[in-house]
Amino acid sequence: MLDVLYEDNHLLIVNKPAGMLVHGDETGDVPLAEVAKEYIRQKYNKPGNVFIGVVHRLDRPVSGVVLLAKTSKALARLNEMFKSKKMQKTYWALVQNRPPQESQTLVHWLVKDSDRNVTKAFAKENPAGQRSELSYRLRSHQEEKYLLEVYPVTGRPHQIRVQLASMRCPIIGDLKYGAKQPLPDKSIALHARELAFEHPTLKTKVSVSAPPPAAAAWAPFRNLK
Repeated sequence: MLDVLYEDNHLLIVNKPAGMLVHGDETGDVPLAEVAKEYIRQKYNKPGNVFIGVVHRLDRPVSGVVLLAKTSKALARLNEMFKSKKMQKTYWALVQNRPPQESQTLVHWLVKDSDRNVTKAFAKENPAGQRSELSYRLRSHQEEKYLLEVYPVTGRPHQIRVQLASMRCPIIGDLKYGAKQPLPDKSIALHARELAFEHPTLKTKVSVSAPPPAAAAWAPFRNLK
């Protein structure tokens, strides 16, 4: 079942559940892209091949807003917006420790180990790494959970996860980066909350937000705007 947040002739924006792949991999599990194609086939009675372009990805255990393109024209323009950092991305992250400051900008050089699928953060420039930047602010504190609103400037693999862990604030459930225990559904408490950008053909502003997951970890923050 696809949780559609916004749709028009060029765009399909959905709320991806934690645990779903965006692209297919060696597991053979059905990815979001294929679910979206089937949704369009059924809704518009389109047999045969359906175009869906994946503009960006979320890690499998992460939930939230995913932008898909329904036309090649939209895909090309949206890809260019991501490259030129014209997309405003907002994430919510639940962490198990209070951050050292209530708001801060973090800059690291990230080096990905593809064999182990893990990323390391270096505070000083590393020739093997990619410069990575985000800002965060503390939004709420409930039941020994700290909700950070995160604004990534760059989009590196595992960036938010490893940069928050680098300041001893691992995301709840994220065992790979230092969380104490898993969440029951094997998700991590990182949610792509909002995406704002200029429509690729209409040139109007599009801003779409996704409610946090139904998982118990998010219960204290569900009514937060």
